Amino acid sequence: MKTATILIVDDEEGIRHGLSRFFEREGYAVESAEDAVHAETIFESRKIDIAILDLRLKGPVSGLDLLVRLKREDSDLPVIIITGYGSIESAIGAMKHGALDYILKPVDNEALLVLVRRNLEVAQLRRDNRYLKKELYQKEYQRQIITKTPAILDIIARLDSVKDSPAPVLVMGESGAGKEVFARYIHFTGNRSAGPFVSINCAALSEDLLLSELFGHEKGAFTGAIERKTGKFELAHGGTLFLDEIGDMSPAIQAKLLRVLEENSFERVGGTKRISVDIRIVAATNHDLHELLRTEKFRSDLYYRIATVEINLPPLRQRAQDIPYLAEFFINLYAERYHKRIDGISPAVMQRWLSYEWPGNIRELQNVIHQAVLLCTGNRIEIDTVLAGCGSGEGQRAPENSFREARTATESSVRATQSEVAPDQGVPHPAGPDPVRSASFQPGRYTSLKEVAEAAAAFYERQRIESEFVLAKGNKSQTARALGITRKTLMEKMRKYSLMQSGPKEGTAPPSPAYEPKVIARPRKGAEPRGGSTC
Repeated sequence: MKTATILIVDDEEGIRHGLSRFFEREGYAVESAEDAVHAETIFESRKIDIAILDLRLKGPVSGLDLLVRLKREDSDLPVIIITGYGSIESAIGAMKHGALDYILKPVDNEALLVLVRRNLEVAQLRRDNRYLKKELYQKEYQRQIITKTPAILDIIARLDSVKDSPAPVLVMGESGAGKEVFARYIHFTGNRSAGPFVSINCAALSEDLLLSELFGHEKGAFTGAIERKTGKFELAHGGTLFLDEIGDMSPAIQAKLLRVLEENSFERVGGTKRISVDIRIVAATNHDLHELLRTEKFRSDLYYRIATVEINLPPLRQRAQDIPYLAEFFINLYAERYHKRIDGISPAVMQRWLSYEWPGNIRELQNVIHQAVLLCTGNRIEIDTVLAGCGSGEGQRAPENSFREARTATESSVRATQSEVAPDQGVPHPAGPDPVRSASFQPGRYTSLKEVAEAAAAFYERQRIESEFVLAKGNKSQTARALGITRKTLMEKMRKYSLMQSGPKEGTAPPSPAYEPKVIARPRKGAEPRGGSTC
């Protein structure tokens, strides 16, 4: 078992030596200091498990100030205050700043030993709790990203490699593409998961209000400032600050943010005292920051500060293979919320979802499914329940048929599919066609949503490779760059889809709308795609 290390800080040499010898005899490692400066030097060089501080120390830094500094560095550090100048006011001040116990001199060594043992046990419980919370957060947020898309999987791999570093991350993508989900993934799977995750939308507030929200303010700093306000920078200490829509931040606040990032400290509005902070910045925007840099609407020095790691989230229209998985998740989510049982999706509905461009991205898909489940009166989502959703707005560009036209086309396709089935079979073979080598997607051949999703993923990946290969005029290296994968990976996928011999085919058939996926409002079992939530 690890020997606990005690830091004893007292300006009286006799007390320091007496307590040091006592605790060493009890089996503890002891470090001692006569003032705050020496104590901080020891604290920076050694792992201290508990501190015993004299409230009044010689020198410019008091025991109370030292307490504040130590707790800022390690919020879990148990601290016991001892002093010969006890008072109610000093006791309240010490406890307010994180001291666990407060006792007067002369100290009863045996009583102090009991306090030390008890507080070490409490500190260990807190560390265990933090570790378990971190493990829970990691498992939970590793399921938060549902995807089969290679580009998203590559982004996850990049984030996993930097999740424990303090490096700022810039997430760019269209509105509704899941930027905050990725910000939370960065925080809750990294070593700051036990710390706070604080978010603020820079586009939703006026310049003055945003300044006050970020930096906080002192009492009387401006009209209406009737009390001190703690800002987001201070609240995020030890954790992550998510600056959503940073592209809408005014030049004046950009300059102030840059200084905070450079100095790791700030002043409240109306204040003069600089406050040190340890935060990780994750910023997001739906603007093209490179264009804002070109037009000088965004500071280049701030950009280089926040974009140490930069990721670009593809819109949902480029992740069609993920739509069946996302649909299953949202249907299960809302079916459980409204105590409904949804056993299937109309073929016309899924066909529409697969062909729709989704200008609102995942947020729009979630809203459409929320509405569909809410309005569903049977055990299957039908086309009528989503007529007011996708397809009625500006995103209806790719497909030209209305939902009712899609239903007619679907019914014709269903009849055509059924006519191809041998009389002695009755239903299509449950195994279905080989989705890997099939040039067309026929969801009606599959019996479960999982099979449909896997077939859709294979079909759309094959289709994308064919398309890029044609555009690259058969150049494999150029095709790989366009797809964001290595040439070796491209070759493996081309062999997988039997594209090595025949090359890409033009006029690939569109997805057939004839299928009947099963969606049950309960957790899935068995193999599933990466993730389990909304992105």
